[in-house]
Amino acid sequence: METEKCCCIKTKHREDLEYKKLIHRLNRVEGQVRGVKTMVEEERYCVDILNQVAAIQSALNAFNRELLTNHIKTCVVDDIKEGDEQVVDELCDTIRKLMK
Repeated sequence: METEKCCCIKTKHREDLEYKKLIHRLNRVEGQVRGVKTMVEEERYCVDILNQVAAIQSALNAFNRELLTNHIKTCVVDDIKEGDEQVVDELCDTIRKLMK
């Protein structure tokens, strides 16, 4: 029996450089989160932990900026060229969620 691909799940092939940059950023965030966990386990001072959490949020924001920029330059542009202007509404909703 063949497995059918669901038509409602979008995918995106990323070029090697984009993929490596995104994975590198995520690996750094992952390391920072593990570091904060260790700080909590070691009963470190609250302000020190909060400063590290702020650094994690900043790193996630940088990841979001990179991914959003790539999304606009590729997916959004391609969809508009193909006549799918609904992608603009999707983009606006995404930006709205990111700006909470």
